[in-house]
Amino acid sequence: MSPTDHPAHRLAILDDYQDVALDFAPWNTLQDVEIVVFHDPLPTLQETVEALAGFDIIIAMRERTAFDAEVISALPRLKLLVTTGKVNASIDLDAATGAGITVCGTAGSTTATPEHTWALLMAWMRDIPAQQASLRAGTWQNGTTVGRGLSGTTLGILGLGRIGSRIAAYGAAFGMEVIAWSQNLAADRAAAAGARLVGREELFACADVVSIHLQLSERTRGLVDEAELPLLGPDGLLVNTSRAGIVDQDAMLRCLHEGWLGGAALDVFDVEPLPAHHPVTSAPRTVLSPHLGYVTRQTYEVFYGEAFEDVKAWLDGEPLRRLN
Repeated sequence: MSPTDHPAHRLAILDDYQDVALDFAPWNTLQDVEIVVFHDPLPTLQETVEALAGFDIIIAMRERTAFDAEVISALPRLKLLVTTGKVNASIDLDAATGAGITVCGTAGSTTATPEHTWALLMAWMRDIPAQQASLRAGTWQNGTTVGRGLSGTTLGILGLGRIGSRIAAYGAAFGMEVIAWSQNLAADRAAAAGARLVGREELFACADVVSIHLQLSERTRGLVDEAELPLLGPDGLLVNTSRAGIVDQDAMLRCLHEGWLGGAALDVFDVEPLPAHHPVTSAPRTVLSPHLGYVTRQTYEVFYGEAFEDVKAWLDGEPLRRLN
């Protein structure tokens, strides 16, 4: 992809496991830039450093590859790091600044993750994965699951920001009572989003479905644990399309296996990509997807389109959407 044998710049596009990144921006118009696309993850520091040591421009897909201080210090050639989205907890901005690395971001989507959240929720409520499997196998008449409706049930939302507010609107549209909690949520703000403010324990005790929409931080890590999960009960559903670390995974698995929790619909995991024999893959009453909350054509048009703009602007000496 380089017009010369010795390009001035080498650009790495990371975590393009679907092999689509080159379709969403005119990368071949970048002058004197060699582009290498990485489809497989770089799970360890050594693999990351060995693979990326020769690049001065890197585009990271969300938080799939970590750029902490140790990685950054081991990549002295790196000058531009672009992340898809405006926030990336896997990038140490202070370390990047200290190393003279420009970090830029992109816009994102306000609709992709809420839509996927609702898709997971509905798939679990109607047992769609198992129903499809039985239909394909020709055994759908034998012991098919009776689905559950949403109208008249209670939706509990942890975190009533941009995504949580959309989920509240979806719940209302399906005839659900909507309750919400977050640490700094006020009653009037909850009401403006169509929800009733409750305490955290009350939310789990009263909700039929709890959907998590908090940012992962020191105060939210492990926030949902063995104290709250059994309160949802053997018919309750936990939905997490936010960050796996907000939920105590061991407690969740214990509650699922012992029947204290009705089920879980999950798009995020403590290890990503999720290994084939990870304990979550064999947990009962679960619907799983491989962190697809943001994955739509429209989102990729923004992610890769603006990442391309960031690179081009940096090459022209006028960086866009700087994060540091």
